Amino acid sequence: MNEPRPRPPVAIKINTTNTRHTITRNDEYAWMRDENWQEVLRNPDKLRSDIHEHLVSENNYTDAVLDTNEALRQKLYKEMRGRIKENDTSPPTPKGDWAWFSEYETGQEHQQICRQSRTSAHANNIPDIVLDANKEAVGLDYFKLGGTAISPRQEYLAWAHDPKGSEYFTLKIRNISADTDLPDTLTNTSGSVAWSIDTRFIFYILLDENHRPSKVMRHKLGTEQADDVIVYEEDDAGFFVSLSQSRSEELIFISAHDHETSEVHMIDAAKPEQKPVTIALRQPHIEYDVSHDPQRNRLIILTNKDAVDFRLMWADIDTPDKWHELVPHKKGALILEVAAYENFIVWLYREKALPKIKILSTETNSVTEIAFEEAAYDVSLDTGLEYYTNMVRFAYTSMTTPRQIFDYDMSSGERNMVYEQSVPSGHNAQDYLTKRLWAPIANEEQEIPITLLCHKDTPLDGTAPVLLYGYGAYGISIPASFSGNRLSLVDRGFIYAIAHIRGGKEMGFDWFSQGRKENKTNSFKDFAAAAQYLIDNKLTQKGNITIHGGSAGGLLVGATLNLSPDLFCGAIAEVPFVDVLNTMLDDTLPLTPPEWPEWGNPILSALDYQTISEYAPYENISETAYPHILATAGLTDPRLTYWEPAKWVARLRDKRTDDGLTLLRTEMSAGHGGKAGRFNQLEELALVYSFILSIHEIND
Repeated sequence: MNEPRPRPPVAIKINTTNTRHTITRNDEYAWMRDENWQEVLRNPDKLRSDIHEHLVSENNYTDAVLDTNEALRQKLYKEMRGRIKENDTSPPTPKGDWAWFSEYETGQEHQQICRQSRTSAHANNIPDIVLDANKEAVGLDYFKLGGTAISPRQEYLAWAHDPKGSEYFTLKIRNISADTDLPDTLTNTSGSVAWSIDTRFIFYILLDENHRPSKVMRHKLGTEQADDVIVYEEDDAGFFVSLSQSRSEELIFISAHDHETSEVHMIDAAKPEQKPVTIALRQPHIEYDVSHDPQRNRLIILTNKDAVDFRLMWADIDTPDKWHELVPHKKGALILEVAAYENFIVWLYREKALPKIKILSTETNSVTEIAFEEAAYDVSLDTGLEYYTNMVRFAYTSMTTPRQIFDYDMSSGERNMVYEQSVPSGHNAQDYLTKRLWAPIANEEQEIPITLLCHKDTPLDGTAPVLLYGYGAYGISIPASFSGNRLSLVDRGFIYAIAHIRGGKEMGFDWFSQGRKENKTNSFKDFAAAAQYLIDNKLTQKGNITIHGGSAGGLLVGATLNLSPDLFCGAIAEVPFVDVLNTMLDDTLPLTPPEWPEWGNPILSALDYQTISEYAPYENISETAYPHILATAGLTDPRLTYWEPAKWVARLRDKRTDDGLTLLRTEMSAGHGGKAGRFNQLEELALVYSFILSIHEIND
């Protein structure tokens, strides 16, 4: 980083004032928001020319600065690709006479959806490639496979794809035996699909002009989309609509929800033209989710009603609003997911930042728990495609253990590994150390969980550089899971740390509540406190930490930089939510009204306005020294619009008082997740990691 640098772009300033609650603010970079943003999502070529020119100039500058790292970037890419089994196959998931799985072929970016007979009735038992996403992606700059749904009799596969990165999914229906798609093409959808039992109809969600999933539509196969029927329409702009189908395939669930309230409706899949039935009318701050238990003609309900960390209820399907307790609430043991089977109820919960699984036998009323031993790990449920089974599938991983998938016999307790993630270039778990640390919160009795990963030979004497990752929003918990990519840093002497800060649900629902709305600044204080704890305990030193976060985690990065810029060497902010005040004031954006329960509504509330304005990263950039910064954006990102990081970078570069790097890289044909394809994504990560290594003066 000592070589002469090219000159960075200088963004023009155009004074644009806005007055709210008697407070007037000037936003000199507001011009970067294209008023035609809805059209840009569908067609990036519609971007206003001056904005396009500026973003390209930022990309050219970033490329010029990082070109000196090209050899390191290629080395990192090769390393990370070498840890991926290129011809990987998922374990088959049973459904009637067939078992479904996905596979990658060597060198291919995208997966294939396949099935294989479970009986001798099908010749040679050779797997069928039902859908090859690589073929569908030919000729497209961007391609992402969305949701898929197998019809009840398994003659059709409904599948969705996004060709722009804008998350406007196009739905098609594959006739499996004919290996062709039906003429039916449904556009502007969310990608979710449910089937009627007779397979004459599919249900899907239509996105409105502001990208909000607001309508559930019923489509009759063989007809035009214009003839589709509105089954449910959500009028509240703050609510999103989602769609799912029970594993019994007998019920279709429509959920209307924001971040703290939900309302679920159900449709009998055998009577697809009947109106949806409401399970329970929405009540403020009451959330619930529903599963079907047809063996007992009932619904299983996961809810926070009178239960901050959720409990399980049941209701007769004919009286869905009359709930009875099944599994009582236990404070600190947050229930995350539930699944009903013929003779069992399974739920995933988290306690003291560790996930666990419990199983209730509906025959004996006994409860068993699946035990795990490592100090920090992650477990997830794969509830499968069948209801009438004694098998439940779960995945286990830790910071040192690659992903393992097990089939667990709920009757016998037998555990059978059906998949183990391969690391072709080699991986010895014994070469690495993982720890769970607890950082005290000043003036509080609570502690912040921190998960660490390092090589066994890394000196823990304060000299090691650290990459500190965090998120802290929406109740999302960051798993202590394996990532082969991280090893490219860890093998070079880095300590990789995850701070499980308030705003997530690692420590229960209260942990989430303490990091949102009026309590949001706790997330940033926790992140800085986690960094300080690593310094105080001689694991690293001040100025030798790079922080990393994306989306709402980018907000975390930006706010923490304003709070404690001198703690850090660098910062990575991927598609960051850094212009939070202006975004929450813009109710035409797709995520703004549904986001008010998370952040507050600064349009109506002067207090919310003041709260957000005091921490919003863009608003609080000061004339001070900042660490090196790399921000990324996606032009067609409907969640975090491209102008947020563009504005943030422009103001940072203008105000910082040192000569540190301020870089922006915008993907001009991608959205929130960056490039599509498993290897294309590695190119982006190699760029990020080469930047991190170079600012820490590690060049090999």
